[in-house]
Amino acid sequence: MRRICSLTAAALLIGATTLAAAQTPKPPAAPAAQPQPPQQAEPTVPYKPVAVTPPPTVSDPSFAAFRARLGEIAKKKDRAALAKLVVGKGFFWDREGGDAVDKKKSPIDNLAAAVGLDGKDAAGWDMLAGYSEDPTGSNSPDHPGVICAPADPGFDGKDMQTVLEATQSDIAEWGYPVRSGVEVRDQAQQKAPVSLKLGNYFVRAAPDANAEPAAGSFLRIVTPAGKYGFVPIDDIAPLGNDQVCYVKENGDWKITGYAGIGSDPGQ
Repeated sequence: MRRICSLTAAALLIGATTLAAAQTPKPPAAPAAQPQPPQQAEPTVPYKPVAVTPPPTVSDPSFAAFRARLGEIAKKKDRAALAKLVVGKGFFWDREGGDAVDKKKSPIDNLAAAVGLDGKDAAGWDMLAGYSEDPTGSNSPDHPGVICAPADPGFDGKDMQTVLEATQSDIAEWGYPVRSGVEVRDQAQQKAPVSLKLGNYFVRAAPDANAEPAAGSFLRIVTPAGKYGFVPIDDIAPLGNDQVCYVKENGDWKITGYAGIGSDPGQ
């Protein structure tokens, strides 16, 4: 499972701000000599596609077996079984500002705080199940021998910056197809005509705040040609996901850390 929530939430916030501004009565026109603020680019501005290299997968068969076991434990919400998949010591929680781990708590308790496993309807179990389905992983730059997932794709940062400036957009508005050939439809309906098939490049998200609830399984995007289209929301992945990190100890994989804001940013 790729967590698109951060991308759509950011784009919805931008759309809501734009809508609110449009509904606010305009002040009297300023004198001609007074400088005017720069206008925001419309979401439908065409852009040059920035190529994306798919995230690397972990080829170790034992990692796939470990993920399957993690998925089963997450579905059962079995905290005791999960604790056996977590390192006994050295668990880290990398968050902006440093390590957020509570040294007074056990590794499993710190994982629970990071992911959100406590409470009657804790969403963290579903998150863990989603992480277990992701076969990608990349080496942690700060922790030798550790891999973190989901891995981000490869791309040219300069090219992406050029597109952001040209479209006056933020990186939170952009995502990439989870596979080549994702179908773009004219409407937020599975039977709507297909107008385009996406390649391995970034696309801009532009969720419609006025869309019908039934359209919630689709994400409105802007194609490189500057036209709106609709794709299944699970087929577009954002950058900057929170990550679960793993290490192999004595032949067995263990959860050794978490990288990201997590479920408890106020800790």
